[in-house]
Parts: sequence; structure tokens; C-alpha cells
Amino acid sequence: MKPEIQIPTLVSNPPVNTPQNPSNPSKIPIRPQKIRKLSSTTETSQSIVTSNSTGTITKNRRRGLSQLTKTLPQIIKPLSANGEIENALRHLRLADPLLCSLIDTLPFPVFESHQLPFLALCKSILYQQLAYKAGTSIYTRFVSLCGGEDVVCPDIVLSLSAQQLKQIGVSGRKASYLYDLSNKYKNGILSDDTVVKMDDRSLFTMLSMVKGIGSWSVHMFMIFSLHRPDVLPISDLGVRKGVKMLHGLEELPRPSEMEQLCEKWRPYRSVGAWYMWRFIEGKGTPTTAAVVMEGGRIQPLQQIEPPQEAQQHQLQLLEPINGIGSLGACIWGQ
Repeated sequence: MKPEIQIPTLVSNPPVNTPQNPSNPSKIPIRPQKIRKLSSTTETSQSIVTSNSTGTITKNRRRGLSQLTKTLPQIIKPLSANGEIENALRHLRLADPLLCSLIDTLPFPVFESHQLPFLALCKSILYQQLAYKAGTSIYTRFVSLCGGEDVVCPDIVLSLSAQQLKQIGVSGRKASYLYDLSNKYKNGILSDDTVVKMDDRSLFTMLSMVKGIGSWSVHMFMIFSLHRPDVLPISDLGVRKGVKMLHGLEELPRPSEMEQLCEKWRPYRSVGAWYMWRFIEGKGTPTTAAVVMEGGRIQPLQQIEPPQEAQQHQLQLLEPINGIGSLGACIWGQ
């Protein structure tokens, strides 16, 4: 007679004196695999603490520290800080030999503008699509209407009527841009303090939400107002022309090519861009792709792009450029 075959139950190794009742879900034990998975983070943290106390470097410690550094805010040292330009030039010399001759022959880069972010952004809006002289005249009248540069603030701008702004030469569209910027400041979406402390990616996203402020204006603001060290204005015609001449290219590099060609400049792409503006200025490039010199500083000019490129760039949050001779001169200087 064959022995009776017993089919094992679903629950293996049940505890002693524990009634087996598979129909009751509350009695089904937790699988050990899940317990181990949930405790892996704790084990990693304990390993990190042990390593810190013993001086032993483990794989868990390195992994844990790399994860921690991703969550910590990065300290941004502006180019106007002591010694930062020297650090940038040392890096660029080693990273890109093509820049060595430019660094040796061109003036020392200077980043001196210290206007408050709100005032600088208002200024960028007012100068859009205008020549240097016209932009300066309107900006001067705007500051006078507000009561001086020191008092320009969101509440003051919102107190001005569209008719008052029109009388000093500000178009209705630009007035709406100024109001939108002021409202975002007043509602707490933006502030001078948060703008200064934001990382580059977050700042680009937040400022691009303001009507009338596109990628070119954001890049110029980051370089010449906040003195951020690693900004590459890929849509700026002057920088593209400089990279074209530096590398001996037949055509202007597209944005994706700019990223590749200038990758070696990190983390000082702003200074590399500065040299591109000076480089093409020395080559006699026409004014719509050149820079304006003022007090030893340069201010890049807002560029004009072919209609096809402009439409494509608008889809990528690049601001539209509509008229000829649109010079954003002196926007970012003092």
C-alpha cells in the first residue's frame, strides 16, 4: 500500500503553538524579503556612521554620501567674489588651449554690476527691442517716475498706470510685462532673496514664467547681474559666432553643438562666453552680433534670428526677436 502524499501548506515553518488559518489574512506572516529591503537604508546609514567613527571607507559610505550631496544646496560663488576670475582663467587655460591666446591678449574680465534683481529685470524689459540711446532715455524716465533707482519696487511699479508708462515711452505690451513681474514678486512667487539663492536650473524655470522674459534675458541676467559662473547663452548670436571662429567652423553651431563644444569650459562657461563676445568685437563683427563697451565692461546685445529659428526657439521658451536693430545694450551694466 502506497504511503499517503501530504501537500505542504502555504505557510512554512509556522511558530510553535500558533494556529494555522490561511483564510485569515491577519495571521499570514510578513515575508522576510520585504523586511530586508526596508531595512537596507537603515543598514546603509549605520554603515556610514561606523565608517565615520573608524575612518574606514566603504562602498556604502561612498554611496550614502553621494546621495546626501544631491539633496544639499550647492554653494554658488559669484564671479565677483575675490579670486574667482583667476580660478576661472586657470581652469580655461588647462581645459581649452584655444582660449589661451585670447586670455593672454584680451582685457581681464570684469563683473561689477550690483543692481538689485527686481530693478535689473525691469531694466531688461524696458530695453527690449530698443537701440541703446532710446532704451537709456526710457529707462531714465522710468526711474524718475518711480522716484529713483533706490525705491523701484513691485508696489511702486503696480501703482503706475498704463497711461503714465505710455507717456514716458513704454508700450502697452511692456507695461503688461512690468506688471506681471511685479505681481509675481508681490504674490511671493519671486523675491530678490530667492532669486539670488536659487540654483541655475530653478532660476531659469521661474524667470521664464514671467511675461516678456525669455531664455536670452535670463542668461544675461544670470551672468551680468548675479555673476553666475557657469551659464552658456546658447541662443546668443555673438557667442555662437565666437565659437564658430574659435573652432574654424564653416557654419554657426546649433544649440546642441554649442553644448558639446563648450562642455570643457565647465564650471566657468560664463567667462568663456565673455571671451567670445570680446573675440568677435575685436574682429569687427556687425553691431547686431557684437557687444557694447561701457566703463571697461561689456554688455551683449539681444540678437536677431531668422524667422524659422525664432519660431523654433519660441517653442523652447526662447524669447521672440521681432524687429531689426534690437540692441539690449547696457541693460546689465551699472
